[in-house]
Amino acid sequence: MPISRIAIGNLAEATKPDALKAATAEFFSMLIFVFAGSGSGMAFGKLTNGGAATPAGLISASIAHAFALFVAVSVGANISGGHVNPAVTFGAFVGGHITLFRSVLYWIAQLLGSVVACVLLKFSTGGLETSAFALSSGVTPWNAVVFEIVMTFGLVYTVYATAVDPKKGDLGIIAPIAIGFIVGANILAGGAFDGASMNPAVSFGPAVVSWTWDNHWVYWLGPFGGAAIAALLYEIIFIGQNTHEQLPCTDDY
Repeated sequence: MPISRIAIGNLAEATKPDALKAATAEFFSMLIFVFAGSGSGMAFGKLTNGGAATPAGLISASIAHAFALFVAVSVGANISGGHVNPAVTFGAFVGGHITLFRSVLYWIAQLLGSVVACVLLKFSTGGLETSAFALSSGVTPWNAVVFEIVMTFGLVYTVYATAVDPKKGDLGIIAPIAIGFIVGANILAGGAFDGASMNPAVSFGPAVVSWTWDNHWVYWLGPFGGAAIAALLYEIIFIGQNTHEQLPCTDDY
């Protein structure tokens, strides 16, 4: 069972050069992703006088996030594994591929990267609002939790199938492309209902900069729940105890 492989690690991991390099890679990957993804929404809204919430705006957001995540995962893959998402890191932890201490290091770096990206966006746009994620009219918090669980399940399942599974073969560039595509597709599916976060850090940065925390817990509970379900199911059904390997591109878990 994957639960038996969960490792806590130790505080000394935070001082190891490879761990610090990995956390730094996560910081920059998240900064790249949030700056491009959130910035595209702000730019579209400015060009269309607030039209970011239109169908065209949703398509624009989907494409921008898919492209940005493809790049962010690719540039971090050889250093940190290219998680670029606290939920992905949590899924790797549940599957026994990363220790708790190293996960916390990743989470701190990811959250900081998102906040810095949103601060840079606000400054470079002359103070434009970096809007926090919010629920659409008629969507309850628990509706949104289910949305986030299902969408993040699809994301983390894709990560496992293309980047974690030891039987995946030499997929090369396919993994970040598939990961970017599933996020883009999920934004088309859920963006009109709750913003389609799938990533607590992506929600955290705008919430900090705009200081808007309404229903913010949704964007933690849903993604972490979906990630855990995907990790456990993939590990139990497709990987199994005898074929377990460490997450690619990372060391000393």
